[in-house]
Amino acid sequence: MYESWRLSLKVRALLAAVLLPAALLGPTALRAQDLVKDALQSFPTQSVRLEYSNSAKLRKLPDYTVLRQRYLGPQLQKLEKSLSQLGIQESDVDELVLGWQAGSSGLDLNGLALGRFNSKSVATSAAGAGFSPTPMADQTAYCFGSEITDMCAVVLGDSEGAFGTRSSLAAMLEARAGRAANLSSNSQFKTLMDEARTEAPIWGVAVGPGVADWFKGSMPGQENLQLDWSQAFATVQALSYRVDASDKVNLQVRLDCTTTQAASSLRQLLDGLKTFQQLAWQNQHPNQPNPFQALEVDSAGQRVNLKLIAPYPSVKG
Repeated sequence: MYESWRLSLKVRALLAAVLLPAALLGPTALRAQDLVKDALQSFPTQSVRLEYSNSAKLRKLPDYTVLRQRYLGPQLQKLEKSLSQLGIQESDVDELVLGWQAGSSGLDLNGLALGRFNSKSVATSAAGAGFSPTPMADQTAYCFGSEITDMCAVVLGDSEGAFGTRSSLAAMLEARAGRAANLSSNSQFKTLMDEARTEAPIWGVAVGPGVADWFKGSMPGQENLQLDWSQAFATVQALSYRVDASDKVNLQVRLDCTTTQAASSLRQLLDGLKTFQQLAWQNQHPNQPNPFQALEVDSAGQRVNLKLIAPYPSVKG
């Protein structure tokens, strides 16, 4: 499951790149709790995943720069290069809340960022770089890429910005403006978030299709697995996780199942996937520390717990 760490780095690098202006304005006005609360009032009710990350804390890690560069894929590198025309600086984003919502062809990504933003500076830089403003729910968005795959960004104030695909960002802005229901009206999701909230630099929750989506994105060598991910996690009502990082990366995952029997069956499945991951890692990264050797899986009642403590050499492998 260490791949969740990789995914978080990739997503933060992309979203930070989309949102960062050239001008610096001073300390952020919002705190983490406020950003999460704002996300609940902005994300549409069809959201099935949410992740909070504190980039300011993560940048203090000894290998953050190496990790970020290692896992910034070719597509994101191309996007980052294009956005450099706007004077973009990754270091200006302090906190992020990412959301995934059910769309017509899967899960669409959107979110909020806390940092230092200046709408006039962004507009000036965008005009100079040839990026045209796009009206979106009473806001001015800037979109990059094709009509289908583009990522768009909106500056909401001196310390906050919103981002997402064209459709997901539009849906979020409508919810934020009160013209559509928002996630705070979903009592199940709100309760799950309240229970999962922590001081860890990365934490998140998922329900419904968001559970299988999180695991599918977290499993190496998944193309070799003959596994129906949606069916495998059909009995999981909710997932929550946290990532602590200091000298090692510590990932803890909790899955709440519908019944005790469902939890027992899921544990057996995860034990099998653990063995597969160990073998896949050894084949792909021979003679390197295997993080899956330390993966622990246990269950109690309707709950299954995962714990993985991985040294940085294995995460960077």
